[in-house]
Amino acid sequence: MAKPKISKRRFIHTLVSYFFLTLLAIITIVPFLWTLSTSLKGQNETIFSMPPKLIPENFTFENYLTVWNSLPIPLYLWNSIVLAFFGVLLPLIFCSLAAFPLARMRFKGRNFIFLIIIATMMIPGEVTMIPVYLILNKLNLIGSFAGVIIPGAVSAFGIFLMRQAFLGIPKEIEESAIMDGASVWRIWMSVLMPMVLPMMATLGILSFIGSWNNFLWPYLVLENDKLYPLTIGLYKLKGTFVTNTRLVAAGTMVALIPILAVFVFFQRYFIQGAYSSAVKG
Repeated sequence: MAKPKISKRRFIHTLVSYFFLTLLAIITIVPFLWTLSTSLKGQNETIFSMPPKLIPENFTFENYLTVWNSLPIPLYLWNSIVLAFFGVLLPLIFCSLAAFPLARMRFKGRNFIFLIIIATMMIPGEVTMIPVYLILNKLNLIGSFAGVIIPGAVSAFGIFLMRQAFLGIPKEIEESAIMDGASVWRIWMSVLMPMVLPMMATLGILSFIGSWNNFLWPYLVLENDKLYPLTIGLYKLKGTFVTNTRLVAAGTMVALIPILAVFVFFQRYFIQGAYSSAVKG
């Protein structure tokens, strides 16, 4: 059986698409490669050369050792892990709980409530930063991990993602569970949640990246150096890394490794969740 011929117009469209996607990938990955290369260069090698030299002449891990010995990296890493753990766990729970009735239950004003939630996405975080800070101050949460974690425990974007995932589940599955005597809580936890794992992975990755890279809010709330996450710890160097770009690059790579590991581990679920959110209404 003869293979169908690809039209010339479609071939050119595919070729142009791949060209721009490749160009975009190169633009995205070059800064990462430059940072990695800079972190592995010795003190006598040129950093800001034109064209950039991405392959160091003499590989060295001295910059990483200097960063490790100059800062309490294990402490900063542990603080970042704690903040990221709750920064992922709480949004998964609360966003799912908020999205469940908006997607699966019928009640008056459901669409209006959802529109109000979505509308809050247009409000910049800087606008609500001062009121939230004052509220946390009244609750005596300033200077604690709770003051960093609680404001990010739920988000309108997370509710939107989980609602889209719940809407894609056939109604017959829920009706069968009701006929078997399952409660609403049981349906949410044991029936629907296992079916939206790709979207949960997507929300988890995005929440992890946002929590791990969060800088401004922890910088405002945390007052004790021993509670600083890695992002603030690398910033609070008091001149150690200011003039040494190699050390800055090494510290950046240390902070980037957990994000890369999480993304690679959950990449399959992330792609499934992104695809399902694009095709479901």
